Amino acid sequence: MLLGRATWQLFSQLWPSRDDPFSRRMNAAPKLVASRTLADTSAWANSKVIDGDLVEAVKREDRDVVVVGSLSVVRTLMAEDLIDEYRLLTFPTILGTGDRLFPDGGSPTYLECLAAEQASATVLTRYARAAPPSSL
Repeated sequence: MLLGRATWQLFSQLWPSRDDPFSRRMNAAPKLVASRTLADTSAWANSKVIDGDLVEAVKREDRDVVVVGSLSVVRTLMAEDLIDEYRLLTFPTILGTGDRLFPDGGSPTYLECLAAEQASATVLTRYARAAPPSSL
C-alpha cells in the first residue's frame, strides 16, 4: 500500500484501534509513505517513509503497489505512466468543485472498464489502460 503523508496521517488515527477482519488486513499490510516531512511512522504498524524518489521506489517494488487516496502521489505516477489499473470508489456526492483525478488540459487517458459493482451506497469501478480508439 502506498499513501501520501496526509492520507497516512488520517488513516494512522483510524485503523490501528480497529479489530475487525478488514482492519486487521489494513494494519498488517506493508505501507509505504511518500513524504518529505514525516519522520515517525510508529503510529501505524508496518509503515515506512520512502527513502528517496517516489517514482524510483515504485519501480523497485516487486509486488503490486496500491495507492490509497493521495492524489499527488497518483498524479506523479500517472505522469510517469506507472499506473496499470484504476480502482475508483465513487460516492454519490456532487461537490461542483475540487481537484480532479484527470485534470483539465492534460493528455487524453484511454481506459477500458473491467468491472463495476455496487458496494452499499458507493460504486467500485475498475479500469485498465486501453489503446486510443482507432478513429483518432
